[in-house]
Amino acid sequence: MATNPRPPWQSRVTFEPDKMGGKACIRGLRMPVATVLRCFASGMTRDEILADYPALEAADLDASFYFAASLSR
Repeated sequence: MATNPRPPWQSRVTFEPDKMGGKACIRGLRMPVATVLRCFASGMTRDEILADYPALEAADLDASFYFAASLSR
């Protein structure tokens, strides 16, 4: 029997009580997922976000969307 793979966001979205009050962040950085989503909502492109936040990787942006989608279930 095959096991369910981890959701695509789980390797990049972290929750640490001592960082950002335990909010969902990207890879343990002090970069909340909510900030990434607000950037998209304000009309920023992927390239603009990556340029403004050099610690982020393209896969982090995808993980933010996957995480947000999992919350909407």
